[in-house]
Amino acid sequence: MSEHSGTGTRPAHDPEARGLRLVAVLLGLTVVSGLIDAVSYLGLEHVFTANMTGNVVVLGFAAAGAPGFSVAHTLTSLGSFVVGAVAGGRVAVRLGSGSRRTWARLTLAAEAVLLGVSAVVAFAAPGATATAYTLIAVTAFAMGLRNATVRKLGVPDLTTTVLTMTLTGLAADSRAGGGPGTRSPRRTASVVAMVAGASLGAWLVLHHGLAIPLAIAAGLVAVLAVTASGRE
Repeated sequence: MSEHSGTGTRPAHDPEARGLRLVAVLLGLTVVSGLIDAVSYLGLEHVFTANMTGNVVVLGFAAAGAPGFSVAHTLTSLGSFVVGAVAGGRVAVRLGSGSRRTWARLTLAAEAVLLGVSAVVAFAAPGATATAYTLIAVTAFAMGLRNATVRKLGVPDLTTTVLTMTLTGLAADSRAGGGPGTRSPRRTASVVAMVAGASLGAWLVLHHGLAIPLAIAAGLVAVLAVTASGRE
């Protein structure tokens, strides 16, 4: 059995097992995704910086001239996300064959720094045009970096940003759908985490602006960065 499979019995002193299991870490990151998309969609002209499926649809709305949407903002988000994903892919090639714990922690530390920078910018220059583009670019890059890492880690049903297939699996594989329903708790937790993050993020944006939810997101990712293990 592969040492990276995340299953089976391992010695108690296994360094990869120290810390918070990846399932819990990824659920925490799903909450952060809800926070980030609340900031970007509600505060940055209806653009997503975590959910790129929604962003492609938004680009179509903007290109058609629908009010309240920006082609420039959406393209900035898509482009920055792709660049972040490229960077995440290169990091995975470099670190993925070694300790998953170290790889996950370093990537999450980078995300925490990027979100922290975004919070500082939002505090320093709220409402400025340059601030909007900076927040979009930096948060989308961070989400691309994270998504590439999550994809390579390969923990089932926890993408942290997209729920379409999670909801499909939850329904199709449930007992009502003729399946075993064995992954329902994990999938349900993922949906709840996203809703919780989005609800909290929306409330914070509406009542306190963009900087505070970004700072909370950065702090949560920082905690996950120092506590993540390498095991599912």
